[in-house]
Amino acid sequence: MKIAFVGKGGSGKTTLSSLFIRHLAVGRHPVVAVDADINQHLGVALGMDESEAAALPAMGAQLPLIKDYLRGSNPRIDSAETMIKTTPPGEGSHLLRITEDNPVFDACARTVPLEGGDVRLLATGPFTEADLGVACYHSKTGAVELCLNHLVDGREEFAVVDMTAGSDSFASGMFTRFDMTFLVVEPTRKGVSVYRQYKEYARDFGVPLRVVGNKVHGEDDLDFLREEAGDDLLVTFGHSDWVRAMEKGRPRAFAELETANREALHVLHRTADSAYEQRDWERYTRQMVHFHLRNAESWGNDKTGTDLTTQVDPGFVLREQPSPQPA
Repeated sequence: MKIAFVGKGGSGKTTLSSLFIRHLAVGRHPVVAVDADINQHLGVALGMDESEAAALPAMGAQLPLIKDYLRGSNPRIDSAETMIKTTPPGEGSHLLRITEDNPVFDACARTVPLEGGDVRLLATGPFTEADLGVACYHSKTGAVELCLNHLVDGREEFAVVDMTAGSDSFASGMFTRFDMTFLVVEPTRKGVSVYRQYKEYARDFGVPLRVVGNKVHGEDDLDFLREEAGDDLLVTFGHSDWVRAMEKGRPRAFAELETANREALHVLHRTADSAYEQRDWERYTRQMVHFHLRNAESWGNDKTGTDLTTQVDPGFVLREQPSPQPA
């Protein structure tokens, strides 16, 4: 199951995504967590110290390795250099699985021990001083998009992505890669405006989107979100002494998380599980191809000097149980 947490900066999406990851770990679900935000905080939210989090390998720096592995023996892809962030898999491509060991995870993932079990954590890498004025952050998240395009995940397995803040999440086709997108919204006019923008972008692509209210401190806050988000409002989170203790570096047992907030996490889990029942692999693959063709036409063909439309394998559909992998 692929789950995204999105929202404006400061809404608490990283905090809520880390709580959801901890909830899954306690339930002993296999989890790959991805920090795809320009501000890299997910590692610390999961209990890493600052130096450990800063030492996470950047997926963007491993892009040549990622491309070379994923293309496998796919005859439609001449070389790793001709792959772009939207290149879809085809016959012969290497696919990724949540629980396997592979060169991509070896190079990019680090193990984070949590109550109930370990999770794998990957990070796009921070926007560095060397990038200022010469690079776009979406060039870094391209590594995440490629991996999601090649990821085969089952119902009891989870890829949880803490997305970049604001509408930047819609700057690539990656926003269509998820079974469920949780939009974290504060009970403020600015928070609601971000929700409306997200909903408008997502509507045309059938992106499953539910609003998660955060920093809800009373009935007035709750009423405001109900008025503005209507049936899209799924659940809310209030003040958490548990989270505050974690932010102070004084972690507590996860069982001590407030009852209401623990139940809210169960609601997220049940909602994601229901969304997976609606997954349409053919539509999923079709959307992947749609964005690849758009990117090929707008910039990819010129950049690579190759007709990238020929990379599309018309008979290939990504599925939970694909054909055997190439040697």
